[in-house]
Amino acid sequence: MPNAQWQKSSYSGSSNACVEVRTVDGTVELRESDDGHITLRTTPAALAALLQGVKAGEFDHHV
Repeated sequence: MPNAQWQKSSYSGSSNACVEVRTVDGTVELRESDDGHITLRTTPAALAALLQGVKAGEFDHHV
C-alpha cells in the first residue's frame, strides 16, 4: 500500500484527539490520530453520503 500522507482538520490545531483522513488507490481511509492502529476504509461516495446525512441531522436521534 502506498505511503499516502494522513491529514487532519486545521480546527484540530496541535491536538492528537482528532480524526485523520487520506486517500489510497481510490478509497478513503480514516483513523483516530491518538490510536492509529485501526483504519476504516470506505469509498468517497459512501463518505460523502455519511457527511451529508450528518449535516442534515439524520443521526441526531442517536445522541
